Amino acid sequence: MGARFEELAWRETPIGEISLRRRRDPSLDVDVYEVKLDDEFLMSSLFPVAEIELARLGLATLEGDALDVVVGGLGLGYTARTALEDPRVRSLVVVEAIEDVIDWHRRDLLPFTAGLATDPRTRFVRADFFAAVAGGSGFDPDAPGRRFHAVLLDVDHSPRQVLHPSHADFYTVAGLRRLADLLHHDGVFALWSNDPPDPAFQRVLTEVFPTSVAHVVRFPNPLQGRESANTVYVARH
Repeated sequence: MGARFEELAWRETPIGEISLRRRRDPSLDVDVYEVKLDDEFLMSSLFPVAEIELARLGLATLEGDALDVVVGGLGLGYTARTALEDPRVRSLVVVEAIEDVIDWHRRDLLPFTAGLATDPRTRFVRADFFAAVAGGSGFDPDAPGRRFHAVLLDVDHSPRQVLHPSHADFYTVAGLRRLADLLHHDGVFALWSNDPPDPAFQRVLTEVFPTSVAHVVRFPNPLQGRESANTVYVARH
């Protein structure tokens, strides 16, 4: 079982101090892996449901095989690992701004995403997802402007609660149009949000994408003894 608490990694970054820690929850009798940015919790292995559903819902509407997929924001790796479980996925580009987060997975610090880094379909790209979209170069350094079948994004808390002010422009009509230019026809953009469905953001989506749906993903919250919910937006190009 090991120690009750262990800080596995820590680093000062442009957006704050990011850390990965493991703690033993005696009430649930499980090891919990958590990511913190400064004093704020970003994610926990206790609540992976919506991150998993981001990949499942995002890929479910796509047809055909040989899918090329982008995951924006690596985190604990649930979205990327779930995407690889779809046999239609031919390639997976994971765009992550913080090298240390990529290193967590290369070092197999997270047992529930074992095999992510060594899967031959996976490619880690250290880059700012939002800058890549804004600059028009896209997500593949070897093929500027390359188009993908799906882009699955989980970085900010929500379109209104961003981790850095530079991210805000992405959630506008102009920002999403630049993202749409990096999708194949009928490609999918899927977004995780900690907030309930946002009508204002849904209107922005409808100005860029022919179809969009806000899925409410509910899951038990053992810490609070109640049900919690996140939102997964899925928009079709």
